Order: sequence, then C-alpha cells, then structure tokens
Amino acid sequence: MQKPSNGTDRLDLLETFVRIVEAGSLSAAAQQQATTQPTISRRLQQLERLMGLHLLQRSTHVMKLTEDGERCYGHAKELLERWQAIEADLRGVQDEPRGKLRVLVPSVFGQQQLIPPLVQFLQQHPHVSVEWLLHDRMPDFIAEGIDCAIRIGSVDTPNLVAIRLAMLPRIVVAAPGIWGSGPAPADPAALATLPWLALNTFYRDEVVLHHAQSKETRHINIRPRLSTDHLRALCNAALSGLGVCIASTWSVAEALKEGRLVQLAPEWTAPSLPISLVYPPARLHPARLRAFVQVMREYLPGVEGVSVAGDLRAE
Repeated sequence: MQKPSNGTDRLDLLETFVRIVEAGSLSAAAQQQATTQPTISRRLQQLERLMGLHLLQRSTHVMKLTEDGERCYGHAKELLERWQAIEADLRGVQDEPRGKLRVLVPSVFGQQQLIPPLVQFLQQHPHVSVEWLLHDRMPDFIAEGIDCAIRIGSVDTPNLVAIRLAMLPRIVVAAPGIWGSGPAPADPAALATLPWLALNTFYRDEVVLHHAQSKETRHINIRPRLSTDHLRALCNAALSGLGVCIASTWSVAEALKEGRLVQLAPEWTAPSLPISLVYPPARLHPARLRAFVQVMREYLPGVEGVSVAGDLRAE
C-alpha cells in the first residue's frame, strides 16, 4: 500500500471522504473544509489509490457510493469517532456531545410533535448542531450521511438498530354529516358505504378495525375517492367533507375538540403505529447520537396523542 504524500495523512484523507459523502458533493465538502474543490478531488483520488478501490461513481449530476465506497464510509466514520474519543480521553475531556447530527423525521410529525424535544436537546448540548430533514421514508443511512431517523410504522430493514419510543393510536374520522342525517355511525359495517380517503403509506383498499373491549376484528373494503401519501393532505381533505379517513389521534385532536371532525365507530380503532428511532449499528456511537436517543426516549411517551411502548429491537 502506498504512503500518503505531501503531508496528508490517512485520517485526513478519510475525514475528507466522509465530508464528501455527507455534504453530497465535492464543492460542498470543499466549502466545509475551507479549501478548494480541486484539493478535495486530489484527496479523494489519493485515498482511492491508497485503497486500490473505486469509492465513488461520479457523473455531471449524480454522485453515488460504490459498494466498496459504502464499506469504506462506514469504517471511516467509526474510525474518526474512535480517534476523537481517544483524543478526548487523553486530554481529560469529558465525553461531551459535539458536532453535527443529521436526523430524518416524518414531515408532519417532525414539524409539530418533535420540535419541543429537539429544542430541549439543542439547549442541553450547545456544542451540537442538527440538520433536521423532513421526509416520510426510510433513508439510505450511509449514502445520505444520516445519523438516525425517526420512523412511524414498522421497521423491516435488517441490520438496523430500532428503538421503539411510543405508539400512535388511530381512529376513524369525518366531517359532520358526511353519513347523512342522524347520529354518526357506530358500527363498522355502516362505514363501507361512505366515501373514503386513503393514506397510501398505511392503507389503500382495506381498513382493519379492532373493538376496544371485545378485541373483535373487522376488515372493511374501501374504494377511496382520494389517495395521498401525506398526512396533512389527508386531514385537510377530511375537513373539507370529501370523505372518511383513518388518522392518528394527535393529528385530529384539535379538529375533534372544535367539532370540525367527528369520530365514527368510536368503540373501534385502527391498529396503532409504532414510533421508532432507527440508526445503523456500530461498535462506538458518538456522544451526540447517544444523547439524542436519550432525550427522545424520555420525551416521546409523554406527548399528547401517543401511548407508551417498549423496545422494538435492542442494540
């Protein structure tokens, strides 16, 4: 293996590579490291020569990690975190959270329910900054440089640490009078004939409801007038009187209180959805990630509209 030249050591090269991946481009990495894009490009080429591997696939508009690049990124990030821990220990510095944390969260839940614990976390740890990304999907942690994600719904991706923080109860709601005259329907059978709205992420052409006391289960086939992948669009359509939908209780609590929405079949609920904090496994996780996990584990079970849950998967 060749030795690095011109005073650049292996840790510097690995740090540059991690910056490139997490910044998303050579120019962004150069800006973060207060240098030029040609310098960043030379460092990347030098690292590839040292490793004897092709780490990135680059075109005019796209930069993608190769399979070897993904493995290199995972090892590099862990090695740099270990080196920082060694420095801190030898200098007698406490393992204080510091640096940037990139977090991907659900778009609506992340704008509303998760902002208070985020503020609390940043106030407790002044040396940490957070990039708060709002997307309703599971990320590619390595390719996107994501430290952790908060996920609503099941976590089926293997080889990830997933800590269940809480559960989201869900109910059937609609604007008043969408069922016609008289009281709101109490039996699920009456719901099948009503116009429906679907949230594609969790249900499309069938609704499953459970009775709170008897635990009886009913399956209702639906033909949605509107299907969407966004919770806010679903709730707004329901508020306009377009149809019936299933929504998390937190998302419709205010509208129910004000009478703009009504709960249908109130003794029946849809299966609750788990809220999980997900991140890739590693032998050493940075202090900022551990601190963020702790804040979320303490805060989420107390949020209005969620219920307590245990771990989904332990480390």
